[in-house]
Amino acid sequence: MHAIAATLYAGLATYFWRTHTSGLAPNTSSGSLQIWQRALLFAALLAHALSLRSEIFDGDSMRFSFSIALSVMLWLTIALYWLEGFYARIEGLQMLGLPLAAVAALLPAVFTEAHLLPNADSIGFRLHILVAMLAYSLFTAAALHAMLMAAAERALHHGRVPVLLAGLPPLMTMETLLFRLIQVAFVLLTLTLISGFLFSESLFGKAFVFNHKTVFALLSWAIFAALLVGRHLRGWRGKVALRWTLSGFGALLLAYIGSRFVLEVILGRA
Repeated sequence: MHAIAATLYAGLATYFWRTHTSGLAPNTSSGSLQIWQRALLFAALLAHALSLRSEIFDGDSMRFSFSIALSVMLWLTIALYWLEGFYARIEGLQMLGLPLAAVAALLPAVFTEAHLLPNADSIGFRLHILVAMLAYSLFTAAALHAMLMAAAERALHHGRVPVLLAGLPPLMTMETLLFRLIQVAFVLLTLTLISGFLFSESLFGKAFVFNHKTVFALLSWAIFAALLVGRHLRGWRGKVALRWTLSGFGALLLAYIGSRFVLEVILGRA
């Protein structure tokens, strides 16, 4: 299933890149995907989901690792794009996200080290993991939005918009969507941190530990809180908003995935 998902993602990405960079992309008035493209992307998401299920769930236990976390994040991100495509033209977002999803779909098969999660049979624990992954995925989508917005803004300043960026919604629409994603993700991240602080014993089977993972998670929360406050009080937008978004996302990556990568790949400990 890993290979099937990666092949479908990569095939769609290649098609989108070739058609849009050559100017052969069809005009669509409603949504950015044709029926066959949407069906293939759904098939890729389904294959990816089945591969993740086999990686994460082993009977009553749950396995997790940095590779699984990244794979889940990209799966949720592409699923969000699939849904978003019903309402807006987002070809540029798909062309950036699909190659990343293709790589992410293969990661659990390449980096097989994983650790068993404690209290995996607890509903509260599974909800905590789900909310955390949703928050990560929404921030991933926001980061991709921010990078495309930065590229589009730079192209507009130079007076020449590449075909790749021409399919994007207007910058104002992108910015509205960016902050909508950040607001929802910020609420989910806040719930994740609160549940981790207050219910660590029941969720993880041990008392709360203030470590580097916690520091980076709190740093990310503070960055996004400052961004939202700045947006509300001072109308932050453009390059300022994009820099804060990418900084917060970088801190969030270091909070869990960075620490798990060091432990599993560099130090060889699951």
